[in-house]
Amino acid sequence: MNTIRSMVLISSDAESLARGAMAVYNKFQEQVKKFGLQDEISVMMTGDMGRHDALPLVVVYPEAVIYGPVSPEKVPLLVEEHLYKGRIAVELQASARELSGRIAWLSARKGTLPAEQRIVLQRAGLIDPEDIEDYILHDGYEALGKALAHMSSGEVIEEIIKSGLRGRGGAGFPTGQKWRMVAQVDNYPKYIICNADESEPGTFKDRLVLEGDPHSIIEAMALAGYAAGANEGYIYIRGEYKLAQTRLAQAIAQATEMGFLGPNIFGSDFNFNIHIHSGAGAYICGEETALIESIEGKRGEPRARPPYPTTHGLWGKPTVVNNVETLANVPAIIRHGPAWFRGFGTKNSPGTKVYTVLGNVNVTGLIEVPMGITLREVITIYAKGMKNGATFKLAQTGGSSGSIIPASLQDTPMDYDSYNRAGVSLGSGALLICDEETCVVDLARVLLNFFSQESCGKCTPCRVGGQRAYQILTNAAEGVGKLSDLDDLEKVAANLFQLSNCGLGQTAGVPIRDILRYFRAEVEAHIRLKVCPAGVCPMSGRRVKVV
Repeated sequence: MNTIRSMVLISSDAESLARGAMAVYNKFQEQVKKFGLQDEISVMMTGDMGRHDALPLVVVYPEAVIYGPVSPEKVPLLVEEHLYKGRIAVELQASARELSGRIAWLSARKGTLPAEQRIVLQRAGLIDPEDIEDYILHDGYEALGKALAHMSSGEVIEEIIKSGLRGRGGAGFPTGQKWRMVAQVDNYPKYIICNADESEPGTFKDRLVLEGDPHSIIEAMALAGYAAGANEGYIYIRGEYKLAQTRLAQAIAQATEMGFLGPNIFGSDFNFNIHIHSGAGAYICGEETALIESIEGKRGEPRARPPYPTTHGLWGKPTVVNNVETLANVPAIIRHGPAWFRGFGTKNSPGTKVYTVLGNVNVTGLIEVPMGITLREVITIYAKGMKNGATFKLAQTGGSSGSIIPASLQDTPMDYDSYNRAGVSLGSGALLICDEETCVVDLARVLLNFFSQESCGKCTPCRVGGQRAYQILTNAAEGVGKLSDLDDLEKVAANLFQLSNCGLGQTAGVPIRDILRYFRAEVEAHIRLKVCPAGVCPMSGRRVKVV
């Protein structure tokens, strides 16, 4: 029996494929065969590795050496030097200085960064996402088999409740409680929906899971279906995620062929099927009830609540709606138990959180770290500090709908309860890190323009309020604002919070609230002094220190 001594992983995210990753893969196969190494070397495609400046990337195990960008012309040298002669092809290595995301984690064993604690992304970048057998070799479908063979549906729910898993889409609602609500309703059929409409600007964590580990979502949805009493699931996916859609469809077909989906799964009386529904680019469809309307073939507009989807969801039936990251935690919890999961994070926010790190930092990318880490730790340890030694001014969490976090809160633990007590929100996990050259008026103006453009128009507070707030901020940026405008801005924010029909309108008030709470002096400088302290807004290039 032949023993595989080395494994070659080639990045196959959309950008890598566009840059010739498949040609690199084919060249590796050719060269490995040429040197007679086909029985010793495993070559496979893998998902996004978190670094986009050196694609296609190649990682060689067990040494975890990272090469990139790799073209077909470079493959013969790489194979001869590293795989045949056993010495690292130094001239082809990716620069260690800019390692980020998945690559940072792979390099942690060499001391580049502290090792991340990965649950959601434990397989992404390590397995071939198009090979179900590779997923099975990495504990795939073990949790589903355990649940169907040894646990009742109620016991599965209790395990999730005990784990303390909370929704990772931004709201932080306890996952197990949501499943139990649906399970207790005597109304059939029931449905499981995976919200993969990742349209929040700056967020790409779900895409990495879907492209790099699609079977984990299929297994999690089947577990949710078993627990809640549902036999059918839908993955509502962002329309631009073509590669993720392709891999999900392939994974569903493979799982069905092997009996992990369809009738009598694992010889039980549990049946479950999954369908893929592609979105059409509407940001509002990230809201669960608008998403449900879209699946039903209607205009994507939020429903009035109550009733909630747990009792009146898809086609008026009980429905569980979970985010991709939330579901990706489920199989590991069932395999290892709630006590294991609570070994990560904080008491009331256990587990890990996946963050996309963007902005004025030295290293951007994707990280998965325990809940409760601070912004200072993220910036210092994983982002390698502010770019050009700049001073940290603020961070925005959760894309456009997240809070604006001032430097004074950078040591606040990033968990649901700590941020709630501080009056801010964690959001979905996109961290936009900004230095002192960022103007808060300009930032809020961009965000309010986004919300105005993406409003479905169903309710007046959102439709009119967003446009009014944008105009007030534009006046301030252009030096024609009045101090009384700030009173109007606060009223608009209050109306957005209290009267909007859904989360889009409600969160549109967040940047207004935050800049007036933490950066009011800078906002007033635009009006009183007719200057932009950051030198960004059009009425002045001068900088003044606002204290």
